[in-house]
Amino acid sequence: MAEQRVLRRAQAHAATRGDILAAARRVAARDGARDLSLRGVAAEAGFAPAALYGYFASKDELLLALAADDLSTLSRAMRDAAAQPQGKGRLGAAATAAVLLLRETESLAAASGALPSAAGTSEAERLFNGRLIAALKVLSDAAGNPADSRERQCDVVLVAAAVAGLAMLARSGRLDALGFSADEILARLDRRFTN
Repeated sequence: MAEQRVLRRAQAHAATRGDILAAARRVAARDGARDLSLRGVAAEAGFAPAALYGYFASKDELLLALAADDLSTLSRAMRDAAAQPQGKGRLGAAATAAVLLLRETESLAAASGALPSAAGTSEAERLFNGRLIAALKVLSDAAGNPADSRERQCDVVLVAAAVAGLAMLARSGRLDALGFSADEILARLDRRFTN
């Protein structure tokens, strides 16, 4: 009986947390992730602002939770694209999927400002870091280079940084202004880093 109550409370907590994240996603889409406020999210979710603190200690934790969800979506999209490369190499297909998603997703860029300058131990940060590592593993697998050495780990971080930077340049229109296409750069990245 007590176990069932604990389970029901945990399920209700998870459902409410999911509702808050869905409201935060709507607010971020409307107002921009960088301008997200707990008050705005609470209003969107139909809660008093203080109620959110039972789920997220700060705006930064909420942003990290959104970004962690987006990293899961990113990993799935890259994994699916790498499984069906359609004329591209597996890494190129995964990187293309990443660029397309990152162009439309502001939460990951906003999360960079929410991360502490020194590694911390918050649950939100641990979740974000775990999902980031999972996304890096997808890129490593797509390149056919298991990250089993420090050199290969550096390579996958370099690829991820290139993909994120490319998405930022494409999102801002700077890539076109420079006279490059994302496909051209991604093809070169695929040739450089695929084993």
